Amino acid sequence: MCGIVGIVGKSNVNQALYDALTVLQHRGQDAAGIVTSHDGRLFLRKDNGLVRDVFHQRHMQRLVGHMGIGHVRYPTAGSSSSAEAQPFYVNSPYGITLAHNGNLTNVEQLAKEIYESDLRHVNTNSDSEVLLNVFAHELAQRGKLQPTEDDVFAAVTDVHQRCIGGYAVVAMITGYGIVGFRDPNGIRPIVFGQRHTDEGVEYMIASESVSLDVLGFTLIRDLAPGEAVYITSDGKLTTRQCAAKTFYSPCIFEYVYLARPDSIMDGVSVYKARLRMGEKLAEKILRERPEHDIDVVIPIPDTSRTSALELANHLGVKFREGFVKNRYIGRTFIMPGQAARKKSVRQKLNAIEQEFRGMNVMLVDDSIVRGTTCKQIIQMAREAGAKNVYFCSAAPAVRYPNVYGIDMPSAHELIAHNRSTEEVAELIGADWLIYQDLADLVEAVSESNPALQGFDNSVFNGEYVTGDIDSAYLHKIEQARNDLSKVKSSAVSAIIDLYNN
Repeated sequence: MCGIVGIVGKSNVNQALYDALTVLQHRGQDAAGIVTSHDGRLFLRKDNGLVRDVFHQRHMQRLVGHMGIGHVRYPTAGSSSSAEAQPFYVNSPYGITLAHNGNLTNVEQLAKEIYESDLRHVNTNSDSEVLLNVFAHELAQRGKLQPTEDDVFAAVTDVHQRCIGGYAVVAMITGYGIVGFRDPNGIRPIVFGQRHTDEGVEYMIASESVSLDVLGFTLIRDLAPGEAVYITSDGKLTTRQCAAKTFYSPCIFEYVYLARPDSIMDGVSVYKARLRMGEKLAEKILRERPEHDIDVVIPIPDTSRTSALELANHLGVKFREGFVKNRYIGRTFIMPGQAARKKSVRQKLNAIEQEFRGMNVMLVDDSIVRGTTCKQIIQMAREAGAKNVYFCSAAPAVRYPNVYGIDMPSAHELIAHNRSTEEVAELIGADWLIYQDLADLVEAVSESNPALQGFDNSVFNGEYVTGDIDSAYLHKIEQARNDLSKVKSSAVSAIIDLYNN
């Protein structure tokens, strides 16, 4: 999960890119980067850290130009070193920079092709750099001194033919324009919009519509699966379908957790979808436990608040804010390292004892992944005096790893993998547990847009929409993630030992 943005403006776009990345910070807290173009030259700043920490005044002053792209990174493939920060750059042809959200599932084959056939060198372990080199090679094949929009769209068409996986991309061709495109299944989100200024019309491409809203852009629409948009440096916008075969199947986990509630994705209000998730959960509770004794519904802030409020309304019980959140601690789901996640929960949340003492409490979370966080929160509720602690998840049980850009752990680290609901409830310490049904989740999201053909529900049902994922692939990524975890753990241990000595 990452955040991407591209802007073609009428004046310097550095501040607008910075502001857009700040709005998209929830999509990645590992690294940030901006590159701009002016008079045929590129100006780049990227590093590990939050947007506010990566860009200082001296950096912003150097990022000149009326065209640029930006990225916030959450590591999904490769390491979390600053070498993996985006955008990436390749000098031929024209000078191309690229930022990417998602994951390529045939990256090993592509990396081999790039070296052996395309005669290109890849300098990192990032699939984004592989994607950049594929796009650059296909654009170079056109053999033009000055690329036309037809050349750009033809290159994107060739990218779709070679690349498999989930990807949303913004790429800047130095001196010519910015292109955005989306994988043929539309797994990862991408939108574009415009705003009118005294100098003329400016255009923006971004992961979520909220970044357009905040900067005063009007949402035009989402890119369709396999579609590309090209905005020339002088402000001409063209779109074209670049994939022969498409199937509309966005990642449903975007609506559950990843996206901001004030975003519109594929014609669906994330906020409204989460309200309906709460309705569906309440209906399931009334079916399965009509004699429930819930006194109060308490959300685990922040993502579950919308669903919890509607759940309480439909159950006819009190809704209370039982936890105070320290907003200076990052999202625990996207923190690298289990140790960091465990430590951050107590720093991040504190229980209001008066809302728990003597109560039968229903805690609501957006999902349960590893189970570590909710186990600690349930314990906090008991320590605050709760009589019984029930737990419900706005999402179904997460049983399978994600391969399209969300760095969920390997299957054996998922608490629900090969376990029943009752077993999970016992492990997290809940008196009972309710999961959302997958059919209800799909209905809650799709109600606003009947045009959606389906969703990528792979983390819930193990069905991967690209059709190329088998047990051998899952085993390989499990080993890679375990090896990466060992490296990170060793590095942390080394730092601790150095400090203690």
